[in-house]
Order: sequence, then structure tokens, then C-alpha cells
Amino acid sequence: MLIAQLHGRILERIRRPAMGLLVLAGSGLTSGVAAQGTPFAMVYRRGADTIGVERVTMQGATLTGDIVLRGLPRMEWRTTPGATGAVTSIAIRAWRDASADAPLLQRAEITLVGDSVRAEMTNPAGATTTQRFRSGPHAFLLVNASGAMVNLALARALATPSPVDTFPVFLTSGGQTVPSVFRTWGDSASWDVAGQVTVMSVRSGHVQEVYLAQQNLRMTRVEGRALNTLTLGAPDYNAPAGAPYSAERVAIASRGGFTLVGTLTMPRDARFPVPVVVTISGSGPQDRDEYIPLVPGFRPFRQFADTLGRHGIGVLRMDDRGTGESGGSFRGSTSADFANDIRDAIRWLRARPDVDGRRVVLLGHSEGGLIAPMIAADDPTLAGIVLLAGPSRNGLEIVRFQQRYAITHDTSLSTPARRDSAIAAAARELDRMARTDKWMQFFFSYDPLATARRVKVPVLIAQGGSDQQVTADQAGELAAAIRAAGNTDVTVRVFPERNHLFLPDVTGNPANYTTLTSGHIGADVVGPVLDWIVAHTRR
Repeated sequence: MLIAQLHGRILERIRRPAMGLLVLAGSGLTSGVAAQGTPFAMVYRRGADTIGVERVTMQGATLTGDIVLRGLPRMEWRTTPGATGAVTSIAIRAWRDASADAPLLQRAEITLVGDSVRAEMTNPAGATTTQRFRSGPHAFLLVNASGAMVNLALARALATPSPVDTFPVFLTSGGQTVPSVFRTWGDSASWDVAGQVTVMSVRSGHVQEVYLAQQNLRMTRVEGRALNTLTLGAPDYNAPAGAPYSAERVAIASRGGFTLVGTLTMPRDARFPVPVVVTISGSGPQDRDEYIPLVPGFRPFRQFADTLGRHGIGVLRMDDRGTGESGGSFRGSTSADFANDIRDAIRWLRARPDVDGRRVVLLGHSEGGLIAPMIAADDPTLAGIVLLAGPSRNGLEIVRFQQRYAITHDTSLSTPARRDSAIAAAARELDRMARTDKWMQFFFSYDPLATARRVKVPVLIAQGGSDQQVTADQAGELAAAIRAAGNTDVTVRVFPERNHLFLPDVTGNPANYTTLTSGHIGADVVGPVLDWIVAHTRR
């Protein structure tokens, strides 16, 4: 997650009572409720990336789905459908990740009662809150992230005499009821849920493949012996074949008593010692590539490592603490704690004879662009820092802006009164979360400009011109603060029509992420960053 995905968490708790993950408003699976006794799975793919797996089992008349989407919490849903696929009650649980000891994040019981929906949500401390939503007496309760649940919707559609079935859908991730139309013909079917159309192929009463064009998402059914070996798979951090650099798995002892694990790429034929760039990820638990599943192929740190490695520069990128292979606990840690992890990594690098300790550059994205100046302010021996969409304002101001932007651009909130109510509810939830969340307490009160005025090393500030998460005007504010303290080596680059991920997007609305077809950052962005790093790491 990046900084604004904190805002996503807040809105999920306000408007999405049942822990929505990836919003898949219209996904598909098999037909025929009676056929559900056989275990099966759905493999989720976006472009060339396999992003998730959903395993489905049945005990008696109760179906259970277990969803693991890369980089997101694990979610389990359970329901006992009616004879024709009706879903009027569903239980949902979410854990931080897919590991066996992952902490529980939330439990929810969603029930259709007459023409309304009751949602009872329980947090890890055991406190329960109840919300009610207007719906309809025959609404279908849908876990948006589930492909398997569409099997039940198909069963419902096939139980009608017409090839076209129209019924309301209550989105448990979103807390709203939307119209839907399910059509069946021959060996195909489609489901239009609030304008998002899923197309599916059907064989022997089962959906074999599902495609949602708006999200470039494809789901494929797997059953039988293949289930025994089906895994999401570990990320591949090896160097590409023929690359002029090596990729070494490294383990770094931290001052916190745990081990940080990452990948160090080093040029093969360079004259040692070489300069090295250390990457710093955005907010939320990130792997060493800063991978997010919303955009196909978005692995920005892997891309920078490849580009820099081909120009004689090493790159150290690490899994965040408590994430991937790294030890420690992400939960309860603050930006200051993450800064200490980077300091430990720098100390480890400078102890290596093949690394030039005075030619170390930090490259931070989003919250990483907040952390890099913290370190540089106390380490004048760094060769420079690169801030990609780094904030100039405190986190409270940033998140409030993100809340207002998301709500005012949410077409489901059709009246000013509904938008005002959502903004007020978001503010209340923000205040409630901040009382107990250590990361938020630090982030909301931290002043990046006060630290920026202490930075004496060279700085490149890069910003997407259409970014609606950390707005483009913050680049100028950061630069002014750094220069005000006498630092003259400050470069600002604002890339027009680039969003928070530095991908082409005219509006920069984070809601557009699932519509992007490629996560590859263009040479028009990577090139200037490369040129600046090369210029500041020459001997």
C-alpha cells in the first residue's frame, strides 16, 4: 500500500463494513449448488501476474471460501445458501496476511433482514459495532473479492425460466445495494453488476473461466489433483537471464533484534567499490519490489534495480519488517522505526568492501519519500536522496484531502447530503483509528518541512503532475524548505499526467488503478531519475 491506501482502509471501515479487499464487482464461477461438494479453486490473474487464489470447500450445506490476494489481507467467507443459490447471511473474517500466525483484523456477520442489511463487525479486541443499510427483500449478498460466490448467483439465474434474471446485489465491500442483470446463453454467461460486466465460459454446468475487462482480471477454475500443488508462489527476485548484474539474497541484522531480508543487485563487471541505491517503500507492508496487485506488473523497485544495474549501480531493496521474509512486527511500528531499519541497512552496506560507503543514495516512494529526509538530516555523508511523491504536509492533512477527494468523486454518492454525511463519517472514523494506531499518531503529527530544512545532501524531488494522493504542489513546498536552509543542490521534476505510481493517468484518481493495463514506469520518468543518480555518484 501507498500513503493513500491508508485512506482506503478508513473508507472500508466506514462504507465497507465487511472487509472488502480487491473490488471485483462482478466475478464469476460455477453453476449448480448441488455440485459444490467437490473442492475447487479459482486462480486470479491480472495481465501476466498471478495475483491470488481462492479455495472453496463444502461441509454439509455450508460453503467456505478462502481468498489470498498477493499483498493484501487473507479473507475467509462462509455461507449456507438457499436451494436456488440465494445468499441471505454470510460470515467473514480477515487476517493481516496468509501466514499461520497472522493476527485477526476483523470479523463480520452480514444478514439480510426484510428489506435491509444488518452488519455486525467485531475488532481484534472483541468490541462489536452494528450498522444497518437499506437494501431489498430479495437482495443477493456478495463478497466482492470472491469469484466462487458468483456460482451461487448463476444458480439463482438458472433457476428462473428466463435466460435473463434481474435482481439486486448488496456489496459487502461498499455497503450498498446495486442492480444486476445475469444472462445465460449456450456455453456462456454474463453478469452486469452496476455497469461492471463479467463474461464467463460454462461447461457441464460449471464456469471454467471468468473475465472482467474493466479490471483486466481473469479467473480460472482448478480442481482435482492440481489442488494439491496449487500455491500462490513465492516472488522471483533473481536477475533476468543475461543481465549484466547479479542478484544476491541478503539478511541484515537490525537493532530491533530481528532480521531484514532483501535483494542486493550488483554490476558484474564494474570497478569496485560501486555506488549503491537503497529503496524505501510507501506505507503499508510492502515487499522488496513494492509490488501492488492492483496494476499489472507494477514492481517499481525491481524496475529501478534493473535500470540502475545496467548502468553500473547497485541496488538494495528489502521486505519491510514483518513482511515477506523479514522478521519483526509491522503492526505498531512508525515511520521512525522504518527509518531505523534503513539506517541499519546503510551501516551493513558500508561494511562491505565492494560498496563505496560515500556513494550511497536513498530512493523513497510515498511514505519512503518522507523517511529518506529523516535519515539524510542526520547523515551528511550520503551521496543524495531521491523523493518520489514525497509529502510536504503532515499525514492528517494528506489523509483528509484524500478522503474528501475520494468521496466527492464517488458516483454512488449521488447527492450533496450523502457526500457531506460520508465526509463527516470518514472524519469520525479517522479520529477513532488515530487514538489507538501508533503509526497513524506519528504520521498525522509529523512535519516533513521541519526535517527538510536540516537536509544538506543533494536532493531530487520527483512528482506526478496528476497525483491525487500526494499533490504536485507539495514538490515545490519541499524544495523551498530545503533551499531555505542553504542547500542549493535541489532538483524538482514534475511529470505531467502521471499519477501517484508515476503511471500515465490524466486525472490521477486512485480509483483508476484497476483500469491501468501496465505497471511499467516509462523511460520519460526513469531516465531523468537515472541521469540524476549517475551524475551524483560519479567519482
